[in-house]
Amino acid sequence: MNIEYQNIFTRTQVRSAHPHTVPMEENTVFDRSSGSFHLYLAGKIGNARIGPIFLGWFGIASILCGVIAFEIIGLNMWASVNWDPVQFLRLWPWLALEPPSPAYGLHTPPLREGGWWLIDGAFLTAAIFLWWIRTYRIAKQLGLGLHVCWAFGAAIWLYMVLGFFRPILMGAWGEAPPFGFFPHLDWTAALSLRYGNLFYNPFHMLSIAFLYGSALLFAMHGATILAVGRYGGEREIEQITDRGTASERAALFWRWTMGFNGTMESVHRWAWWFAILCPLTGGIGILLTGTAVDNWYLWAVKHHVAPAYPIMPVVDPATLPGAPTN
Repeated sequence: MNIEYQNIFTRTQVRSAHPHTVPMEENTVFDRSSGSFHLYLAGKIGNARIGPIFLGWFGIASILCGVIAFEIIGLNMWASVNWDPVQFLRLWPWLALEPPSPAYGLHTPPLREGGWWLIDGAFLTAAIFLWWIRTYRIAKQLGLGLHVCWAFGAAIWLYMVLGFFRPILMGAWGEAPPFGFFPHLDWTAALSLRYGNLFYNPFHMLSIAFLYGSALLFAMHGATILAVGRYGGEREIEQITDRGTASERAALFWRWTMGFNGTMESVHRWAWWFAILCPLTGGIGILLTGTAVDNWYLWAVKHHVAPAYPIMPVVDPATLPGAPTN
């Protein structure tokens, strides 16, 4: 009898006692929550066990600041449609909390003219940095490396470039993007048009390459481990030195299809670097836009990245033969 092994969606859910497992250093105020439970739907895509949960002072402060930030955004969006709940639900993807007008420079404007945007940005930034501190402290307490902290820091770098560093260099908070879904996308498109097409920005090129590259690496790694899951491929440490295991089969597959050796560590290192270099290079490209380069197309032409299009004489279509006449 052949039994199909399916590991894209987990069929077997392991249920056991709920120990705290790895001990953490003494915390004078908070400890991990004592309660935990199993959630069947969570077990279909991952681990069914939920909890115990640890927040600590930094986690609680981060969530509090984040709630305040999202409340400010939501109430300002709601106010923009005269507190009409139906219009708010219908239009919320297009609603925004806009930054101050460039005329205010780096000064503090009235609340309704960008002041709320500044306050909201302060709370949102505080929430992000408090959460980063929480990840750092927990990694230290568990004796882990700080790879997650620095990866999170790469995303924070791009966030700070968009809303803080570049506006300061440009001399106006109005250079920052609004808070909102489609308005943020509109801001990105307008920035590209204003500065001669960001596609000619070499750091934008690198950012997109690392974006696609990290997606490809993570997908290939995940697919390879799932493909050898029937041999216990997820038990990486146990299999690194054994022959004929899932790990060796996966390594042979990579060597024979990709042309270079991949190990349990190196594939994660490659994916980590590709992922963090996406926001790092993207942030550099945005930081240079408007501060060092005013037109990326002209920059690309000057540095032989893009061709210079010939200047063509403009012909009035009404003067061509066969054109309709009044």
